[in-house]
Amino acid sequence: MVHPRRVLRLGVNVDHVATVRQARRIAEPDPVVAAILAQPAGADSNVAHLREDRRHIQDADIRRLKKAVRRLNMEMAIWPGVIETALEVRPERVTLVPERREELTTEGGLDVAGGGPRLARAVRRFRDARILVSMFVGPDADQVRASVALGAAAVEFHTGHYANARTAAGRRADLDRIRAAAALAASLGLEVAAGHGLNLANVSAIVRIPEIEELNIGHSIVGRAILAGMPAAVREMKALMRR
Repeated sequence: MVHPRRVLRLGVNVDHVATVRQARRIAEPDPVVAAILAQPAGADSNVAHLREDRRHIQDADIRRLKKAVRRLNMEMAIWPGVIETALEVRPERVTLVPERREELTTEGGLDVAGGGPRLARAVRRFRDARILVSMFVGPDADQVRASVALGAAAVEFHTGHYANARTAAGRRADLDRIRAAAALAASLGLEVAAGHGLNLANVSAIVRIPEIEELNIGHSIVGRAILAGMPAAVREMKALMRR
């Protein structure tokens, strides 16, 4: 049962609208239009990942999204050019993620504990600019504590292993790790979010974790939007979250 005092937020990631656009490198479909359509249907924020290789979202998209949406969560690795774009645009939140050019999508959580001075400097710059910093991490106690030590305000737990588990036992074990990490993060004063691989079939168990305040979901909503439209896809997910 969802905690009665909690309002669970939905962040809609529009990266893969840009993926379809970049296949032809033309103007459509426009991820900014997709984000605008998602808002009245129930999106509490929009998420966009400005990658170092600019494979989908572009710098201009980030600038336009900041003007068009209520709340922008910019995912990013700590590449110098991407940091400068974030400091220029000033999204409401930056979510720091690991990134490799050869990966299809973000494959795991950021190693905050081993991030070193470069990560610490990036966090300080964002905090000085009054941009909320979230760490995209695996459900691991050391990474949660390291996020607190660096001054992050939030963590987002990578739910990919849970979503892709091949057995019921494996899924339960992953879910237990997320539950424990969420409880620890909340006890240390962090906002708690979750995302990656979540869809209509697997999101319910994550929704029931009372410390989680926000789900960030992209691929499954965009995939559904291709068939049913963005407003319908967002409404379906938001209704399941509320239920």
